[in-house]
Amino acid sequence: MVIITQDMIKQFQNLIEAFDEPIKIIYENLHQGYPTETIVRFLKARDGNISKAHKMLVDCLNWRIENQIDKILSKPIVPVELYRSVRESQLIGMSGYTKDGRPVIAVGVGLSTYDKASIHCYVQSHIQINEYRDRIILPSATKNFERHISTCVKVLDMTGLKLSHLNQIKLLTVISSIDDLNYPEKTDTYYIVNAPYVFSACWKVVKPLLQERTRKKVQVLSGCGKDELLKIMDYESLPHFCRRQGSGSSKLARNNSGDDDSCFSLDHGFHQQLYNYINQQAAGVKPRAPLKQGSFHVGFPEPDLMDCKIVQTIETEFHKIENQNGFADDEHDHKGKINGEQH
Repeated sequence: MVIITQDMIKQFQNLIEAFDEPIKIIYENLHQGYPTETIVRFLKARDGNISKAHKMLVDCLNWRIENQIDKILSKPIVPVELYRSVRESQLIGMSGYTKDGRPVIAVGVGLSTYDKASIHCYVQSHIQINEYRDRIILPSATKNFERHISTCVKVLDMTGLKLSHLNQIKLLTVISSIDDLNYPEKTDTYYIVNAPYVFSACWKVVKPLLQERTRKKVQVLSGCGKDELLKIMDYESLPHFCRRQGSGSSKLARNNSGDDDSCFSLDHGFHQQLYNYINQQAAGVKPRAPLKQGSFHVGFPEPDLMDCKIVQTIETEFHKIENQNGFADDEHDHKGKINGEQH
């Protein structure tokens, strides 16, 4: 893994000094008062190559300008029924903090259906959560834990993952590309829990394609991961799907959208704060124009060649599994076998 030196940082800073004033303003909004840490993130994302890291930052800033990302937290998804539908089909939330203060972001990969709104709504919602994390959650954590906190951990619940999820791969690739290109090195570790057979089979072929830096961030935990996760966070911060052995708790998010136990629910404290914040920001925008129903469209970045190769590999592996004799698109038998082997 590349070591970022002070000389690299200084060279990058000199390039940033040459930015035009409008770009500098956007850069200040991006780094939130921590320019050096931001430079290090972009350098890490490009393995210490200053030229590539500089291009990545410039592309990111232009993307933010072209898509008015600095204003996206004042662009609610309306009406509320549409937003609730997004929350019920794009399962993501924040369950608490690690013991050292990093936000714990939970993602229901397997039970997310992405079938109740347009791709633009899901992309807008994802970016809003990123921006709320960076502008509100992380600064608040920095203050409360009395140290600079600029990253999070993510717990990915694979409960319900099926071959039919291949239909969502375009949307997931768009979201992944947005994160990789515009929010680099914001996640320290990805914890995979409740992994069924279909995930395990794909992981074996995808893992060798990932950069070493990315591979080291991914940890596939046994079962619901409760014991391992309790080493880095208190019980109260565990995502709901990790609190009980087995995967049934994940379905609470789908079947009981009003259950406060589910950090995916619009009624959960995190989503209530996010929803209220966006609506307060929208109310403060002047002149106040009538809110348009639907979503705020953001330009989608082109995935890089490696992302395309990974997608093709996943598609190939899914089709291999699909063609295996006796395989049904119901993961429960396989999952029970996997979980039985793990415990």
